Amino acid sequence: MSDRRRVNGPAGATQPPFYHENAPSTPFCDRDPGLTRPIYLKTGVTPSASGSAYLEIEERRDSTGFGLKLICTVYGPRSLPRSAPFSPHVVISTHVKYAPFATQKRRGYSRDSGERDLSLHLETALRGAIIADRWPKSGVDVIVTVVEGDTDRRTTIDDGIDNWYTMTVLSGCITVASAAIADAGIDCVDAVTGGVAALVMAKGEKTEPLVFIDPVLADPDTVVAA
Repeated sequence: MSDRRRVNGPAGATQPPFYHENAPSTPFCDRDPGLTRPIYLKTGVTPSASGSAYLEIEERRDSTGFGLKLICTVYGPRSLPRSAPFSPHVVISTHVKYAPFATQKRRGYSRDSGERDLSLHLETALRGAIIADRWPKSGVDVIVTVVEGDTDRRTTIDDGIDNWYTMTVLSGCITVASAAIADAGIDCVDAVTGGVAALVMAKGEKTEPLVFIDPVLADPDTVVAA
């Protein structure tokens, strides 16, 4: 008889993958430098919210990395609490949070400095698009959950390339948040989309650097700027 007070593990078990240290390196990008990865965008995924959207970007073709999956919910415009100071424009509040299982490194339940920076940059990108004077004394809450981060399984935490992945996540947050705001019926000047472009130098070749749109980071040493 099993103990009900004990948390039982899954019935089936799998072994963690092991990668050889001298495995052959893969090219930086297996597609045309001017093409982006296919995306899937759907609005109205959360009926209880004023607006919502889901964005998914597929993973690498060689299955060495995770894709990008984001869910955004928008609440408002709604009245600010009485304790809040008067504002002639709408107050935008952004909240970006990684799911604990979104990346190779398990995330905590409280937001870290990186997630707060993502929220700040997202607010800056959306503030110029929303017609703020339409809703005085009102607030809009934009909540983005990173279900799956765009990372490479072969990289480790000590590689120091988290900033490159953060740029891709930020561009996805901007796109999915703009779609959710449009789904909420909030008046905007125009839709905002995010994107990443990287300047890549081929290793061992004295050639001019190439510009890759929506880069997939396989060799961080080849990236000159992004």
